[in-house]
Amino acid sequence: MSVIHSLISQTLHIAPKSVENTVKLFEEGATIPFISRYRKEATGGLDEVQIADIRELNGKLLDLAKRKEFVLQSITEQEKLTPELERKINDCWDSTLLEDLYLPFRPKRQTRAEIARKKGLEGLARWLMSQQAGSPEAKAAQFITPEVANSGEALKGARDIIAEWVNEDEHARQTIRTIFAREAVITSKVVKGKEDEGTKYADYFEFTAPLSKCPSHRILAIRRGEEEGFLRVSISPDDERCLDRLVPRFAKNDTEAADQVETAVTDAYKRLLKPSIETEFASLSKEKADEAAIAVFAENLRQLLLSPPLGQKRILGIDPGYRSGCKLVCLDEQGNLLHNETIYPHPPQNESSKAGTKVVKMVTTYKIDAIAIGNGTASRETERFITNLRFEKEVKVFVVSENGASVYSASKIARDEFPDYDVTVRGAVSIGRRLSDPLAELVKIDPKSIGVGQYQHDVDQARLKRSLDLTVESCVNLVGVNLNTASKQLLTYVSGLGESLAQHIVDWRSEHGAFRSRKELMKVPRLGEKAFEQCAGFLRVPGSENPLDNSAVHPESYPIVEKMAGDLHCSVKELIGNKPLIDTIDIHRYKTAEAGTETLSDILQELEKPGRDPRSTVQTLEFDPNIRTINDLKVGMWLPGIITNITNFGCFVDIGIKENGLVHISELADRFVSNPTEVVSLHQQVKVRVVAVDLERKRIQLSMRGV
Repeated sequence: MSVIHSLISQTLHIAPKSVENTVKLFEEGATIPFISRYRKEATGGLDEVQIADIRELNGKLLDLAKRKEFVLQSITEQEKLTPELERKINDCWDSTLLEDLYLPFRPKRQTRAEIARKKGLEGLARWLMSQQAGSPEAKAAQFITPEVANSGEALKGARDIIAEWVNEDEHARQTIRTIFAREAVITSKVVKGKEDEGTKYADYFEFTAPLSKCPSHRILAIRRGEEEGFLRVSISPDDERCLDRLVPRFAKNDTEAADQVETAVTDAYKRLLKPSIETEFASLSKEKADEAAIAVFAENLRQLLLSPPLGQKRILGIDPGYRSGCKLVCLDEQGNLLHNETIYPHPPQNESSKAGTKVVKMVTTYKIDAIAIGNGTASRETERFITNLRFEKEVKVFVVSENGASVYSASKIARDEFPDYDVTVRGAVSIGRRLSDPLAELVKIDPKSIGVGQYQHDVDQARLKRSLDLTVESCVNLVGVNLNTASKQLLTYVSGLGESLAQHIVDWRSEHGAFRSRKELMKVPRLGEKAFEQCAGFLRVPGSENPLDNSAVHPESYPIVEKMAGDLHCSVKELIGNKPLIDTIDIHRYKTAEAGTETLSDILQELEKPGRDPRSTVQTLEFDPNIRTINDLKVGMWLPGIITNITNFGCFVDIGIKENGLVHISELADRFVSNPTEVVSLHQQVKVRVVAVDLERKRIQLSMRGV
């Protein structure tokens, strides 16, 4: 086993063999969904999170290995590589410590120490460091040259050299780093004269907190305030404590030379070491805050993508509005646009009677099963207007999040889908389709625009994209995709495909008609055996001659199922869904080197309920009819609501008015809650109590305690 595999195993507490096999699968081109679903024997049953962690850490360690090669080569070219230093670098697997080791050998810009060296003062610096008895001034006089005017200048230059040595000392840096980690305090102050302009950062005008305990959302808020020029931010430990630890390491006795060294050490700390470590911890704390914010965003996105679908129903989608009217679209079971119209039931037109007649007629004409209303402007009024209408049959009404609908409606994807319609019609279509299948519709929108994040524009964008793409990929493959109806955007996220192959599949489908089996995928240009292996199990082909094509059973396992059916003297079709028959199967009879207990158990579970959608069923929610604006709220009221966003500091709840209320983490339950996701989930229906209403700032504080 390689050193890297061993380090991954120790860091993540995962069996060495599982790590080795997982890395090998990645090297062979396997994806995370494929490995977690179809290679459980190889990984020891690792889940997607563990497999993703292995991939990320493996990538970091490989990058570090390359950096080590560069460092060794650089020091070798300087002819300064000793056996001891080489051993230290080879044994080092911490990027920070590696840079500490390399620091004395990095090519330097024109530093004060470098200028002093060029003046020939390194010898004086070495004499001072030896801390012998004698007068430093007298010794310094020996270094006076045309470039060094006097002893004082010589000693200053020597101290600059010593300061650089102290800054580059591996143990000195680690000492200060340890104190920073334990005791550093983050402080923010308002920039003078920016008090009024930066009022939204008022909480941080005079803010101090231990860095190690400062929540991620505060770190990100402070850094945003600094970025926008409203705050000055510093991270600092107790300077006296740092110097008490640092000085004795270098100033060893009571000589005059030792006094010079102590002065140099103090200068090194204040001018070089402290700013360097502060920058390091500013970056580290931001990275950790990013990680926490991205984790919240990814979990919210997962819950949103896995929102319950209504399924293949005829839907009337409504994008509500006042002056510009409500945009209506009628969609068939596949989400195709049948009809669109605009009605004006609200002020200033107030054509409620005429609008009501139109809606009832559309519901009847297009055999509408459900109505989806966007939750933006005029949503509540539109919901009341619709629920007061009388239809020939029961038509359920749902309020749907319209976050990102405007982004979709102006995108190339929407223009390609609806070239003859404007953005308002496209937005209404998106709202309607979200009710039918949230996952299929939301994959068309940049995840950052869906509106379920925390400081998403302030975090590392590349890292955020990787995390969100991984989340979308996970959700798409968990649910499975209908090969004959999926859009290019949905197919793009299927394991092993990507944008190019997804387009080839759509093109092949357009030219040849619906796929009749999974095997026909092999006819798609550029879709080879490896891509087929990775994607086939996640693609469904309803109506295929082989019923397993509409299940999560991978084609490589078809022979196993066929043998099971043969041993039971029935067809595969007769076996599927037949629980009494499935319960008689002894999986140990079908074990092979590739298919062990876990794979066979998955197969039996899938045979019992083939193609089962892991998402729950959609539910309606009725808001309090007496609450129409923030002015109707009174402290102490209990109201029904639905959670629209979750952050590290609590969750936001839609109570049926324009403004969402905040349930702070301390108000989520009658017990201590460290993470809001322990208690709540996105789109969960909850009962909340009004704690405070700030009409001026349009802020509502809610509580779930005592429910």
